Amino acid sequence: MSSDPLSDTLSALADPTRRAILARLALGEATVNELAEPFAISLPAVSKHLKVLERAKLISRGRSAQWRPCRLEAEPLQKLDTWLDDYRNLWEQRFDRLEAYLETIKTQADNESDDHE
Repeated sequence: MSSDPLSDTLSALADPTRRAILARLALGEATVNELAEPFAISLPAVSKHLKVLERAKLISRGRSAQWRPCRLEAEPLQKLDTWLDDYRNLWEQRFDRLEAYLETIKTQADNESDDHE
């Protein structure tokens, strides 16, 4: 993993299995076996995915006797959302300008249509 937390987060989220694991953990803590259930992959493969998520600080693992529940950690996702928010605002502004431009064209077309009647 890099020293850039945002890159680590994006890299970890690039895999659909890891995104599915995070979606499951959004419902609450789960063991590795519970997380592995819906996938047709081995437990070691699931463990590798969990290690990537853990290095990206997207999950943490507790310890309760023999049970090591995994839990979702929200902070990296909140930082990603903050970063994306700037781009979201940019695109909303562009769509607002496009909408205004299209409305101008429609008004002009309507006025030209009225002039020819």
